[in-house]
Amino acid sequence: MNKTFSLSQDERIKSKKQIDRLFRGGGAKAMSAYPLRVVYLAEPMGEDESTVAQMMVSVPKRYFKRAVKRNHVKRQVREAYRLNKHILLEALAADSATDSRRKMSLCFIWTSDQLVSTDVVADKVRNLLTRIAERIASNHKNTPTE
Repeated sequence: MNKTFSLSQDERIKSKKQIDRLFRGGGAKAMSAYPLRVVYLAEPMGEDESTVAQMMVSVPKRYFKRAVKRNHVKRQVREAYRLNKHILLEALAADSATDSRRKMSLCFIWTSDQLVSTDVVADKVRNLLTRIAERIASNHKNTPTE
């Protein structure tokens, strides 16, 4: 699979309906790697959709009052996701090879009031994406084939 290191607008969650499904739908799962928490939801892919994974970043004003710091953290997380999204995309491609196609919605939420280096953020995002990929693979193995 070719690795493309881009993050287009199609790969961002912009729809209020999609955000509501992610947080109020009931099927979403979450995991943490301090200072990040990810909430993710796998759902069936529509016929007209081309993106397999979409993401968003949330940095609460409670932790950083100044927008400059919030935007800095968002840039760090988006960049880390952009460079490591291939981990998730490869797992979704392997899953969809035998199963019906699914898309993944992710929301990265910042949970600390401290700024951290970009390397630490990249490591935590990589950790979270690897754990999600492992869950996809284990769910794929546990589902009975007919």
